[in-house]
Amino acid sequence: MATYEKLSGSIALASNSPGSATGYGVQAQMLVDRLIRHGIDTAVFSNYGLEGQRETVKRPGGKFHHYPKGYKQYSDDVIPVWWQDFVGQNPPKNRALITLYDVWVFNQLEFSDPIIAWTPLDHVSLPPAVLKFLLRKNVTPVAMSPHGQRQLEAAGIKAHYIPHSVDTKVFKPTEKVYGVPTREYMSVPEDAFLVSIVAANKANGIVHRKALAEQILAFSMFRERHPDAYLYLHCEPSPAWGGFNIPSLVKACNLDDSCVRILNSDMNRSGYPAEALAGFYSASDVVLNATMGEGFGVPTIEAQACGTRVISSAWAASADLVAEDGWCVEGQPFWDEPQQAWLQIPNVGALVGALEQAYASPRGVSHTSIEFASQFDAERVWNWYWMPFLRERFSK
Repeated sequence: MATYEKLSGSIALASNSPGSATGYGVQAQMLVDRLIRHGIDTAVFSNYGLEGQRETVKRPGGKFHHYPKGYKQYSDDVIPVWWQDFVGQNPPKNRALITLYDVWVFNQLEFSDPIIAWTPLDHVSLPPAVLKFLLRKNVTPVAMSPHGQRQLEAAGIKAHYIPHSVDTKVFKPTEKVYGVPTREYMSVPEDAFLVSIVAANKANGIVHRKALAEQILAFSMFRERHPDAYLYLHCEPSPAWGGFNIPSLVKACNLDDSCVRILNSDMNRSGYPAEALAGFYSASDVVLNATMGEGFGVPTIEAQACGTRVISSAWAASADLVAEDGWCVEGQPFWDEPQQAWLQIPNVGALVGALEQAYASPRGVSHTSIEFASQFDAERVWNWYWMPFLRERFSK
């Protein structure tokens, strides 16, 4: 049985509930599991995934306290209350709140104890509301990407760097889903050129940061020359979360339904097992993930860990997350009025060009992509980045 170095103190994580079917939920689970195995008294203040009750969750390395979401959208209304309940009347010397979410949502939060802000920075320019929170004296900024670290340091803010991570024991070349060869499960011919997009269909109904419209349009233009191309969309197909009506968008792009596969909506809400997602990545010839801006972009790394090359954006976090045999496309500036900062829209012509290059390239497992993605393995990220950072603050 492995023996782990023990740390001392209390940490509460403000994020999605660990294990929920979201990107933040996955990262929260990996972080919490490692905090508790190293002896940290751990709590999670949920803003999505738990409502109406408190619970104690047992995990292989120990247990953590799970607090429900509040009345406000981002649950900043309950953080001070849950914090006082968690640390009690005699708060430990070593303690901190870790935020794993967009930090601008916490600008009205009244909180004087230490905050470790694990911060997504998905814009080309730094949003003023993000800067405002990170300038608080009790906040220690931690960037998720080299882009984020560079952006903060350009603004005069010294920031640590700890990337998101993936479980490379799960995300690896995978031939089957539920015991069935993946393309057979997806009803995609073995000799087809399969392009996949893995992205949350969440937006404000008008602007979609994941650039689904531009990417689907690019695929449609690409398929005019390559009728053997298929598209898999791993996202909620309805506009239930403020996103787009995907079947309508596919039709508007003049795509024949026969070449499009869309994630099962019921499975999306409960969450496909990670092993199934690894199968979808592995069955793809290329994963298209060129968005308007990413704070990290976990699907880019998950796909490459499975040996599948990616097409991504040449800005924000994405620019640092593509292996040598992948492709980064350029775009044009897009003003995000609510955030008072610049995003970028991927150029549709550049997307088509990258798809053409991917089509002309050798197919099969990319060991270059696997090797690149290995630096984001969950245990490596924990040992290389989290442990040195935490030792300075939570040593016995």
